[in-house]
Parts: sequence; C-alpha cells; structure tokens
Amino acid sequence: MFKRILIILFTFATATAFAQKQTYTSTSSRAVKNLEQALKYYDSRQTAKAISETENAIKADPAFIEAYMLLGDLQADNNNIPAAIEAYKKAVAINPRFFPNNFYALGRYELESGRYDDALIHFNEFVKMETAKADKKEEAKNLIASCEFAKKAIQNPVPFSPVNAGAGINSDMDEYFPSITVDSKRMLFTRKIKSDLYEWQEDFYISTLQQDSTWGKAKNVGAPVNTALNEGAPSYSADGQLIFFTACDRPESKGSCDIYYSRKFGDVWGKPINLGSPVNTGAWESQPSFSSDGKTLYFVRGSNSRTNDQDIYMSEVSEKGWSTPVKLNNNINTAGKEEAVFIHPDNQTLYFVSDGWPGMGGSDIFMSKRQADGQWGKPINLGYPINTFANEAGLIVSPTGDKAYFSSNREGGLGGLDIYSFDLYDKIKPDPVSYAIGYVYDDETKKPTDAKFEIIDIESGKTVVESYSDKNTGEFMVTLPYGKNYMLNVSKRKYLFYSDHFEMDKLADIKNAKQLIVRLKPVKDGSTMSLNNIFFDTNSAALKPESKTELNKLVSFIKSNAIVKLEIGGHTDNVGDDKANMILSDKRAKSVCDYLITSGIEASRLVSKGYGETKPVAENTTEEGKAKNRRTEITILSVH
Repeated sequence: MFKRILIILFTFATATAFAQKQTYTSTSSRAVKNLEQALKYYDSRQTAKAISETENAIKADPAFIEAYMLLGDLQADNNNIPAAIEAYKKAVAINPRFFPNNFYALGRYELESGRYDDALIHFNEFVKMETAKADKKEEAKNLIASCEFAKKAIQNPVPFSPVNAGAGINSDMDEYFPSITVDSKRMLFTRKIKSDLYEWQEDFYISTLQQDSTWGKAKNVGAPVNTALNEGAPSYSADGQLIFFTACDRPESKGSCDIYYSRKFGDVWGKPINLGSPVNTGAWESQPSFSSDGKTLYFVRGSNSRTNDQDIYMSEVSEKGWSTPVKLNNNINTAGKEEAVFIHPDNQTLYFVSDGWPGMGGSDIFMSKRQADGQWGKPINLGYPINTFANEAGLIVSPTGDKAYFSSNREGGLGGLDIYSFDLYDKIKPDPVSYAIGYVYDDETKKPTDAKFEIIDIESGKTVVESYSDKNTGEFMVTLPYGKNYMLNVSKRKYLFYSDHFEMDKLADIKNAKQLIVRLKPVKDGSTMSLNNIFFDTNSAALKPESKTELNKLVSFIKSNAIVKLEIGGHTDNVGDDKANMILSDKRAKSVCDYLITSGIEASRLVSKGYGETKPVAENTTEEGKAKNRRTEITILSVH
C-alpha cells in the first residue's frame, strides 16, 4: 500500500500544483469545480467521495487529463489496480507528453498486477523522455529489469506445493510470523485476536507437534509475554530457552516499536526485557531473528513500518552487552525496503524480503549465503510461483533445511492469513546441519547445572555457538555444519572449566544427536582437569596454532579464580621408548607453562612436570584409548 502512496505523491505532484495555481487543461468550469472538490476529499482521506467527484469531472470534460491522473491514484489507493491502470491509459492517450511521470505510474501499476509486457512498454517510453528526471529514469531501469526477470521466471516455474498447517495452528483469524525450535517440535507464532481495549491485538500462541505429525491445538503463551498491547514477530533461540520479539508503544519503549526478549524458566516465560540501546532507538526496530550461535541478532530498522527506508541490521551480544548494530552489506540492503529477515540454524543462510532487487513486482523473498570472508553473497530470488506480483510475507526454514513455513490468505484456508509449509527445492536449501545435545552436571553432586558453553571451529578458531545450559536440566542443544572438528568449552564460576573436542563426521537428526556429557569439578585443592584442546605435532613439544584458543581460556580462568598455585602435567601413551616419552611429556608441559607466563601469569604460581606413560586414564590397546592418554592436565595445588 505504501508503495502506491509513493506513486500517488510522485505522479500527482504536478496536478496539485495546478490546483494551487487554478490552472488546468480543462476549460470546463464544472469539471474544474468537481476536481477541486475531489482534491479536498483526497486531502481529508475520504477516498470514496473523492472518486465520485473525480468521475463527475470526467463526465463534464472527457479530455480532462488531471482528472484521469487523480482517478488512477485514488483507485489504486482503493486497491482497485485495474481501474487505476485504465485511468492512466486514458491520461496518456489524450496527451502522451503532458506529464512524463504518467508513464512511470502506469508502468508501476501494471507491474504490481503482473502485466509485465505492458509495463515494459510504458517504462521504456518513460526512459526515452528528455524531460523525465534522471533519478526516476534509474528507478525505471531497475523496474524494467524486474519485468524481464518476472517474464523468465514465469516461463521457468520452481517446485511449490503449499500445505496448510492445519486447525491446530490456523483459525478464522490471522496467523503469521512463525518460529520453530531446532527439534522442530514447537512452533511459536503471532495471532491477531479481538481485544477488550482495541478492535484487535496481536498475541503469541504455541503449538506442539504430535506423534502423528500434526500440530496440536495452539495455546496462548499468556502473561507476562502477552499483554493487552501488540506482540509480534517472535524468534526462538536454537535451544528454545529464549524468545526475541517486537512490542510496540510500551512505556519503556525507545521508539514506536522495540525488540524485547524473554527467558524460559522451566515451563514458565520470564518478564520480557527491552534490549535497550544500542539495538533499540527512536526509530522502528522489529522482526528479530536470533542466530544459532547464541550471540547474533538480525533485525529490521526503519523510521516506521510503512516507509521505504527499512534495512536489515545485526548486533552481537557479549558480557559487555549488545554491540552497535551494523547494517548488512549491499548484497542484502538496497534503496528499497527490506524486511522479514530469517537466519537459518546453519548460520550460513539468510532469507529476507525486499522490493529493491529484480523480482516479480511486489516484495519478493530472497536467499543469500555467507561467503568465505564472512560477507553475504549476492541474493537469489526464490522464484515463481513462490514469489508473485503480490507482496510476499517472508518465511522461515525448518532446522532440517527441507521445509519452509510462511503465511498466506490464499483460497482454501481456514480464514484470513494461515500458516502453510512447502518443500524447498535444492538450490534454495540451507547448508546441511547436524545436531548435538549436551548435559552439564556437577561432578560431585551429580545434579544438573547451568553453565556457559562455547563451541569453536578448530580450523578457523571462530566461536560458532555461545550460550548457556538450562538451569533445571543442564541441557543444551545446538545445530552445527557437519564434516568439521569442534572444541567444546564449558565454564562456571567456582568450577574448573571443561574442555573437549569432537568431530561432526556425519549428518545426525535430533533423534540421533551427538551426546556431549560435561562434568564440572569445583575449584579446590587437588582438583584436576584435562586440557583436551592442546595440540602438538607428533614427537614435538611445539604448540600448534589451534591450541591458542584453549590456552587463552586457561589464562582467563587462572586470572579470574583465587588459585595460588597449579601444576601443568604432560602425559603420553605407551608408544615408543619410556625415557623418550618422559622427556617429551616434560617438554610439552613446560611449553604450556611458558605460554601462560608470556600471557601474564606469574611463574611462581606454576609448576610443570612430565609423567610420560606412567598415569594412563584409558587402555593403551586402542587408538581411542591412546588418544585419551596423550593429554595435558592441570592440578590445583592450592587456592585461597
């Protein structure tokens, strides 16, 4: 709708200037009087009366160009695009050179209604006109590209067979903006319902997948997340323990709409918290999507929901708070309107809606892949008939990457907007991911506990997931690109940090997820822990570069705990000469000590010792056992 208003303002600016000068192409006083009355109705948003008076002006003077122009804009504003097109066709038929922008407006309305051949004719005519403004000519050229794209897309349709999500989710009201957990068992979505205070309001509902693969009857999430005001566009964290969402006009809001989050405690959602600055500003922030890395938030920012200046931003959270949001690169954002951003759990594939890239005429859905340098690549239009000349509402993609969910008011639904699903074709699928489920326990009490965990790509050294285990169950759930090696670091105050490494060597669904068992040991005299992410070349004491991440974690751990003294112990398997193994283990322990000292740890607090093969923790009869025995271990000698 706002796009049409822009066309109205653009095309009819000259006509309203004529009105101020009382200069028209018509010599009929009756026609002029009707048009001026229509303009008054137009200014007061009385569209029906404005249309009636404009039609009276045309009856009085069938060659009244300005009347046809105003009628075209009014009909479009009234959502009658065919009538708008006919009105503008008559305007250009009377005098093609009267106002070049008439061809632009005509082309836009034709593009909006899928009349691509006609739109091409009128856009090309507009570009040829010497009196047309240069910036509008550039816009017209971009729209010509959309027409040409659309024609080819229709000739080469993509697979698309949408299926209604069913009565468990959909009703005779509007349902939209779905979000789904990584196990694909819970769907959170927005429903427009009747309100006691207003005509309607938006609330969150949640549905659980049943054993027969149907969605169960959705339940209102309730207070404190839902209020008498509007809540919309929810986004689950990967583990389902957080939701980020949009709320508008709350007392603590920075602007008209802000982004909030709520944390789940057992089965109860906590009080929503405004993210505050710098994410929320006096502008309009909405439509969040939280990445599976547990720290990156993507969202839409604009002056309001109806303007054409909306762009997609991202911000990262750390112990210091949220970083200053950064606008995504020009392969995502355009001079047009971007919205409905969704980052897939693979953390490599972004889906979004835009009217600034060549498309079918309205706002289309696009996909972009993260490149090797971390930037987003050139977007791919999802194609026809997923995209049409109408404005598409955006979608989310299941963690498995094979199914998309979106909302539509297409025929055959249960009423209003319904949520549908469809199978993705290969070109627009995200990267394959595997699942890992972790369980964190206190090693002494054996009870589950909450703790911070990080999963790091060993090859790149980059943190791919950072979050917390559940307070009640100790559980955490992650999705990771398969075929890579990862470090796991788990930390909690007053506990030794835990380190391990693992390989996601095959695709694993949620039922066959890799199990990560973490036992945290309290910091006290005699406590020991293995540094499983310290790496050396064979028969060498030189630290490999990928050891740096673990070593830096150890430095931070020592500095933040009241540890007086600790021992660094080196251990080997039983392969080779006993004496040589003892010497090698001693040198490796000393290498770790040297790194700690150069990183600011006092040498007086450290002892290094090699144990060779004398203290195995597993049998040396298997490769797996030997790998466990080749380790670097720390022992707390004394604490305050």
